[in-house]
Amino acid sequence: MSYQESLAALADPTRRQVFETLARAPGPVGQIAKSLPVSRPAVSQHLKVLSDAGLVVARQDGTRRIYSVDPKGLAELRRWLDGFWTDVMDRFASEINTLEPKDD
Repeated sequence: MSYQESLAALADPTRRQVFETLARAPGPVGQIAKSLPVSRPAVSQHLKVLSDAGLVVARQDGTRRIYSVDPKGLAELRRWLDGFWTDVMDRFASEINTLEPKDD
């Protein structure tokens, strides 16, 4: 998945809450819904969007599906964000190098 899909999925505040809940601990839909002010069907819809964006995966545990954050999807988003950090640090280093030393 692309970082654009990840950003679009996380643009929704409720979806971010679902994602943050899963970042703390994996869990089934019912458990996630208990910690949020939305219904189980709404949580399921948000999980579908997060899953389609590559941010969440599910595994079967008996009759339940346990959802968790997908590290691969998060890594894609981080790679994109790291590009900004590298550029900022390069510009900062260039700026520092142009400053004249102060006499103490």
